[in-house]
Amino acid sequence: MNFVEELKWRGMVHDIMPGTEDYLNKNMGIGYIGFDPSADSLHIGNLAGIMLLKFFQLAGHKPIVLVGGATGMIGDPSGKSQERNLLDEKTLRHNQEAIKKQLSHFLDFNSKKPNEAALVNNYDWMKEYSFLDFIREIGKHITVNYMMAKDSVKSRIGSESKEGMSYTEFSYQLVQGTDFLHLFKDINCKLQMGGSDQWGNIVTGTELIRRKTGGEAFALTCPLITRSDGSKFGKTESGNVWLDPSRTSPYKFYQFWLNVSDEDAEKYIKIFTLLSREEIKSLIQEHKAAPHIRILQKRLAREVTILTHGIEELEVAEEASAILFGKGTMESLKKINEKTFLAVFEGVPQHEISTKLIQEGEPLVSLLTEKTSIFSSKGELKRLVSGGGLSLNKEKISDLELIVNNKYLLNKRYILVQKGKKNYFLIVLI
Repeated sequence: MNFVEELKWRGMVHDIMPGTEDYLNKNMGIGYIGFDPSADSLHIGNLAGIMLLKFFQLAGHKPIVLVGGATGMIGDPSGKSQERNLLDEKTLRHNQEAIKKQLSHFLDFNSKKPNEAALVNNYDWMKEYSFLDFIREIGKHITVNYMMAKDSVKSRIGSESKEGMSYTEFSYQLVQGTDFLHLFKDINCKLQMGGSDQWGNIVTGTELIRRKTGGEAFALTCPLITRSDGSKFGKTESGNVWLDPSRTSPYKFYQFWLNVSDEDAEKYIKIFTLLSREEIKSLIQEHKAAPHIRILQKRLAREVTILTHGIEELEVAEEASAILFGKGTMESLKKINEKTFLAVFEGVPQHEISTKLIQEGEPLVSLLTEKTSIFSSKGELKRLVSGGGLSLNKEKISDLELIVNNKYLLNKRYILVQKGKKNYFLIVLI
């Protein structure tokens, strides 16, 4: 695989330094991307960078994941209007381990091959610098004029900025440049990659390497991923879509991709999956012939969920999705865990009853009219049952004399009541 050519057809090249492609075609390149360790999970806003490293490794090159332990203590001004919270070392180390575990779904860290991935933390070398060492060894090589010319600096210190910029953040590009210099000297890493908002910081690193060592280093950035309507990619009403299943369930993760627009699906399937050019071209043609079937979205959701969470979690997410569209059964409901179950039926009206009622067995009519207010009257309930419109846990109920007991419980505390096709209610045992 020609790495740069692969990225170009996928729409993943924004800026590239002259000579980068030639260097990679002649060598097993070593390249890195930095990730912010301010949380113990990455989110889908990080996925483009992760996929850059994935394609880099597939092309035979060696990917380096840099966790910004030191830079995380400072805060990157790029694209931000205010400084981020600063973290202590213990929290950063915990977050680093969690991030590596997530990235191991995408990158091979353990093959013992020459191009196996590695993870480094810039705190490990930055902590050795004293302030005087830093301004002598690094600061004197990059002029203030050069640093002031960066867009990330100009936007923060211009007349339109109310907050201004601290010296801490102003020095950020020097710290990031020091990372590149360290990796260049230590492991012969000659390429830094990232989002297009990082271009200024990255080329500061290549310039520092040139001025300090006379060596040549390279830079490549991908476009910042957006939605077709211009809104921020990866954000939902409830916040970030995380890669950690305890923060965003695989079901909700799957649903995010399933619900993207046609235009976005066509763009995202190139960036976030490993499907070949021919297969993607074929899928796009199929989708355009019958867009209502949402072929692209379904395949996109499937591929990204497998990459991030594995095939088993994908099957749970698909099973859970089918439930809402009338294809679920009592058995499929029993297969999904409580977190996924609650995610599927988020916002559904809930009625709490005593656990003792169900343990002893409660008549259907009493349960749905007196113990809960799902039906306003016994007459309403009878009419719906006679018309075949009532289901408990996706099974049609025809017997008004039914006794509801423990065998109807899902995850040991829920009963799903369905009136007609679309009206759901949850009975919750307390």
